[in-house]
Amino acid sequence: MPVLPGAEPYRHEGGEVGVLLCHGFTGSPQSMRPWAEYLADRGLSVSLPLLPGHGTRWENLQLTTWHDWYAEVDRALRELLERCETVFVMGLSMGGALTLRLAAQHGDAIRGIVLVNPGNKVHGLAAHALPVARHLVRTTSGIASDIAKEGVTEVGYDKVPLHAAHSLRRFFRTVDAELPQVTQPLVVLHSPQDHVVPPADSARVLSRVSSTDVREILLEQSYHVATLDHDAERIFEESWAFVERLAPSPVDGKRSSSGG
Repeated sequence: MPVLPGAEPYRHEGGEVGVLLCHGFTGSPQSMRPWAEYLADRGLSVSLPLLPGHGTRWENLQLTTWHDWYAEVDRALRELLERCETVFVMGLSMGGALTLRLAAQHGDAIRGIVLVNPGNKVHGLAAHALPVARHLVRTTSGIASDIAKEGVTEVGYDKVPLHAAHSLRRFFRTVDAELPQVTQPLVVLHSPQDHVVPPADSARVLSRVSSTDVREILLEQSYHVATLDHDAERIFEESWAFVERLAPSPVDGKRSSSGG
C-alpha cells in the first residue's frame, strides 16, 4: 500500500544522544517532520516511525489496534537505545500517550520526555457508544488539521475508523493506570484552544505522573497540531533546551549524518 506523500517515516543518524518522535492517531510523521529535522540539524540521532495503519488509507487503520502502534514505537526505541548513550522520547496527541507508556515501561533507559497536547481519554457520550457503534458504523468524521495557522494542513485521514477508535479508548485507560510509574523529567506543552484534545487531558497527566522535574508550557497561538502551528518553533526550541540541560554536550561523538 503506497504511503501518502509526506507521510513517510524519517530517520537521521546523528550523535550519541537520540530522540524518538511519536505521531498522533490518524495522523502521520508529516506532523512531526519539521520537529525531527530541527533536532537532526543539531546533531541528534532521530527516529520518527510511521505507525501501523497510518499514512495510507483509513481502511488499513481499521485493521490495527493499540498493540500494533505501541509495538512499533517500542521497536524504534529499542533500536535507538542500542546505538545511543542517551535517549529522549517526544510525542503529539496519541503519540504523547505512547510516549508515556514507553516511559512507564522502560524507566531509567529514557532520560526525559516531551508531550504536546497529549491524549488521555476519549471524551463525550460517543465514547461510551463505541463498543456497540463500531459494529454498526464503520467511521466518523476526521480529526486531522486542527491548526490555527492559515494555509497549513496535516497529512491525515478524513475519517476515523471506529474499531481503531475503540482500541484507542482502551489504550488511554491502560496508559492512565500506568501514569504513576512515569518518573522521568517531563515537559508538557498544550494548547488552551484545542478542538481535539481538551486541556483536561494534560492536567490529568500532570496530576498523576510521579516525575518531580516537570515543566508546563501553554501554546496560546496554536490548536491541536501545534507542531505545525504558530507555536511550532517554541516547541522545537524548548525541546532542544530540555535535551541540552539533561544531556551535557549532546552532540559529542557525532556520527556521519544522513537524512531518512
